[in-house]
Amino acid sequence: MTISSSLPISESEFYALKERFEKNGQGHLFHFFDSLEPEQQAELVRQLVDIDVGRVNHIYQKAIEGAETAVLNTGATFEPLPQHVFGSVLKASPEERREWETIGLSQIAQGRVAVILMAGGQGTRLGSSEPKGCYDINLPSHKSLFQLQAERILRLQTIARQYQMPGQLQDCIIPWYIMTSGPTHGPTYEFFEKNKFFGLKKENVIFFEQGTLPCLTLDGKIILEAKDKVAMAPDGNGGIYAAVQNKGVIKSLKERGILYTHCYCVDNCLAKVADPIFLGYSISKGTDCGVKVVSKLSPEEPVGVVCVRDGTYGVVEYSEISQELSEKRQADGSLELGAANIANHFFSTEFLERVPSFASQLEYHIAKKKIKYVDLETGETIAPKSNSGMKLECFVFDVFPFARQFSVLEVDRKEEFSPLKNAPGSGVDCPETSRKDIVSQHVRFVEAAGGKVIHGGNLDQLDFEISPWVSYAGEGLEEIVRGKSVRTPAIIETKEDLARFTV
Repeated sequence: MTISSSLPISESEFYALKERFEKNGQGHLFHFFDSLEPEQQAELVRQLVDIDVGRVNHIYQKAIEGAETAVLNTGATFEPLPQHVFGSVLKASPEERREWETIGLSQIAQGRVAVILMAGGQGTRLGSSEPKGCYDINLPSHKSLFQLQAERILRLQTIARQYQMPGQLQDCIIPWYIMTSGPTHGPTYEFFEKNKFFGLKKENVIFFEQGTLPCLTLDGKIILEAKDKVAMAPDGNGGIYAAVQNKGVIKSLKERGILYTHCYCVDNCLAKVADPIFLGYSISKGTDCGVKVVSKLSPEEPVGVVCVRDGTYGVVEYSEISQELSEKRQADGSLELGAANIANHFFSTEFLERVPSFASQLEYHIAKKKIKYVDLETGETIAPKSNSGMKLECFVFDVFPFARQFSVLEVDRKEEFSPLKNAPGSGVDCPETSRKDIVSQHVRFVEAAGGKVIHGGNLDQLDFEISPWVSYAGEGLEEIVRGKSVRTPAIIETKEDLARFTV
């Protein structure tokens, strides 16, 4: 075998690497090695050094076993969540909500709370090649999803300072850890840098990449997408657990004294970042792993449901539940299996640190895909027209069965959940619905504060917006708008703007 002197490892290390792949049944990755240019050889070796081939084989085997079990296990039992793990913002008394909020804000004030944002996706379905967080849903201000979320953090930091003693006043910081992927990492950082981190301090916005796994053939062989390149794909949003370990996030959390983390997806424009009520509820119950849910709109709504499956907590896809069970209702008329998952989580730092102890038991899910590959016999690149391989993904909720103290909080869908999934004009979970949901919420903020927004009734076209920097969840408006009207169009970026548009 011809070995270039430009390899990033020694000759003995190269042969040890090759032997490791061969022993694990993946020696075909070296099939074209002799025919490669020195720089191509070096690039392939760099990729292979980073692949734990034994782990890849283990994950493949576990995914296959899980898929086979799912097919055979038609008698799985699904039960609603027990009352002792379930709470609801909708049913809680004002006193309970205030108590939860106070606990959350006090923990933020003491510097014990961080936020992890899952932002690895691109806006491909939206017709954009940019990271999804950069997307403009056509708000009057044309703020991106990233900016809306950054301004919520800014506002919350200011509110939480009121929970410090005057003699102990210091900067109130909510560190923001942003998980990107290979394609979005550079563009995401550049977007933040160009926008001066939206007013947040640069050192408190930390970017890290989620992991990747090789794509596999249907019989478990790692795919070469070029003679010198392994086909790789992100390892799913559940890759967050390995990433926080491998990229130094756990170390950073502990150095900062962070005890609790709020974790959510970038594509929900209504996400209450570092929500003090959710934090306080979870902390009050001693939660190590918690989740927010909303009530399913109907038995047919295609969403995963948080429930008890075969005696353990988890998320069950709507397709796994029979029609009869999906329609079953509780005494109050709500669906028995009605806790819709919205990918919004609470973790203790201790729990995140503990994940490696059970990581080998986590489920991986098979997604069959059309994956470009090199024919090992002809050397030709093949672009298949049908599924030729698989990507392996772990989901963020796959850790639920390992929680020592699991809890669930139901929240109001119209206030907290508006996912951006589909192209403009789709009519459902698209830029237009995201825009309308934010504008409608801001109108409700004013109305709840005793004011009125002057508009013609068509919220789809209404140009009205309140910066999260002015109000996180409707607070701080009453003193200006009570008994008065707010003129539109209006983009409220400061309290001065609010006063100017109020008559």
